[in-house]
Amino acid sequence: MSRRARITPTEAGLPDGGARRRTPGLRREEVAVLAGVGVSWYQWLEQGRDITVSGQVLDSVGRVLKLTSAERRHLYALAGLNPPALEVAPADRDMCDGLKRLIDAWMPFPAHIMDAYWNTVLYNDAAALVFGMRPEIVQNCLIAFFTDPIYRSRATRWEEIAGQVVAQFRAACSENPHDDGFRAVIEEARELSPEFAELWERGDVRPGGQTQKEIEHPVVGALHVEATQLRIPARPDLAIVLHTPQPGTGTAEKLEWLTSPEGRRGSMYPVAG
Repeated sequence: MSRRARITPTEAGLPDGGARRRTPGLRREEVAVLAGVGVSWYQWLEQGRDITVSGQVLDSVGRVLKLTSAERRHLYALAGLNPPALEVAPADRDMCDGLKRLIDAWMPFPAHIMDAYWNTVLYNDAAALVFGMRPEIVQNCLIAFFTDPIYRSRATRWEEIAGQVVAQFRAACSENPHDDGFRAVIEEARELSPEFAELWERGDVRPGGQTQKEIEHPVVGALHVEATQLRIPARPDLAIVLHTPQPGTGTAEKLEWLTSPEGRRGSMYPVAG
């Protein structure tokens, strides 16, 4: 009812009725007609009665009421249906500057941001120094994990966590099972890596969370970090991956030195790998 009240007849493409109109916003019968549903059915929907609803009909009602993606999900939940995936609101699309400041503030620890397909959006200097992130490689975290020789040579537990990485990517795919973007990444990874193809056929699913990583860096030696994926409610298409040093490993001190001016100079000509 509150969403109906905020839509004027003019916004809905109807005559405004002039001063004689008493109802703020749209009337129930106007919403019903515009959505292509029965007036009684729509009234019962507003009243929360136990009626059968479908996602298609709710989408029609949501279109008339100009619901945002979050409001549309809320309507699905109220109706007892599985909510659709959140979409990015136009007002939230320009968040990259703030997110760049966030991962830069995570220095001297590695951090990067990836989109729904695990394409790299942003990364800080520590991620470049530790994991070898750089412009000339394939900018997809899944494909780079299997094909980048620098990352593979530094990851001491690569074989152990490879299955976890693939299972987490399958979980990401399950949110949009018919998305061509996911299919394109999977097909490219299959072509480039028999190891990925074998792991993908297992069908394992694992939600993104924390992954323990051990890196053998050519300059500072062993690094032990926890990679944590964080989701952004306003940007469901993005995930922030923060790497935190494991306590008692000396990793924090090594990262501080590695990202210092002295450490950067020492990393300019690392040994192979």
